[in-house]
This record gives sequence, C-alpha cells and structure tokens, in this order.
Amino acid sequence: MSVGITTVIFDLGGVLIDWNPEYLYRKIFPSDEKKMKWFLQNVCTPEWNMEQDAGRSFDVACDLLIQKYPEYKMEIRAFIDRWEEMIIGEIEDTVLILNELKRLNKVKLYALTNWSAETFPIAKRKYACLGLFEDIVVSGKEKTRKPFDKIYNITLERFNLQAENCLFIDDSFDNINKANDLNFNTIHFKNPSQLKKEITILGLL
Repeated sequence: MSVGITTVIFDLGGVLIDWNPEYLYRKIFPSDEKKMKWFLQNVCTPEWNMEQDAGRSFDVACDLLIQKYPEYKMEIRAFIDRWEEMIIGEIEDTVLILNELKRLNKVKLYALTNWSAETFPIAKRKYACLGLFEDIVVSGKEKTRKPFDKIYNITLERFNLQAENCLFIDDSFDNINKANDLNFNTIHFKNPSQLKKEITILGLL
C-alpha cells in the first residue's frame, strides 16, 4: 500500500452515482436536442445549480428563474419536482471498487459531495453504496461547496484527518486541483477501469 494513505474520500455524482440533468430534460424536450441543450446552458445552468449545492433552497432558486423566464415555469420547476429522473442508478463498476476497498479494510472510507441538502436524503435512501461510507460530507448541509477550501477543511477537521494521508477521488478537474493545493493525494476520475488501475498501483487493492 502507498505509504501514508489511510483514508479514501470519494466524490459521488459522476463517480458512484450516474446523475445528469439531460436524462430528465430529454423527456421534457423529446424531439429537440438543441433546445434541451440551450435550456441547460442558459436557464437551469450548472452555475445556478451550484448555488443549491451550496445551500440555497430549490424554491428560492426556481422562483428567481421563473421571474426571468416565466414561459419556462414548468420546465424550471421540473428540476426539483422530477429530480429523481436525473439519476439512472449507481455506476456499477465504481461501486465494485468501493465494495472491494470496504472488504479489504485497509483504509477508512468517506465521501465529500456537492449535493443539495434537500435532495441528498432521497439518494441516501435509494442507493445502497452510500451506506458503505463511515460518513459523508454534503455541501448543501455545510452551506459551502467544492472547490472552496472551507469544505475540504471541514472534512479534515470533522474526521480528524491529515490531507497527506488521504486519497481524494473526483471527476471535476477544479475540485482535484484544489485538493492538490491542500496536499491531498488525488485521482482525477475518468472511468472505473482507470480508477481501478490507479488505486491498484497505489497498493490499495
């Protein structure tokens, strides 16, 4: 095992959970891919959703957008009213890696996720893999999000961890860059086979 790594911290969306707003909005704009893309790039944007990840309520967020785009009231409200349709399930091959790490019991397992406090309990009930962690830091509960220093420091302090002893896994380049700046060991997740290879090289599998 790589000297010093005692803890693995997983991101969730895009790593263990297959979440994508396009899964829902392809149903809402079934014959117009271009319009669906436009809507997610200009109305319910990633930047808008990040504010919910940082603690803003969906009711407030939707009301702000509806004032600006009243013609899209139904489509905007669908982001929360039909939120579960944005997830098609666990990313099975990554879950297998997580299960193997749990079985081997070489490292502690935590998660650090950008996720709304309103919707995370739904995922926690539905997806068994989220029960494999000792604990999960949810950005919406903390009122901050990756890649701000504060949420990484909350994670370290809450679980009495040292960054240099942690391996942080995330699919966001910005989140990985910040973790590197804070002295975490990191893997920029691209796919499960790449993750398994890199974790094996570290001696964790």
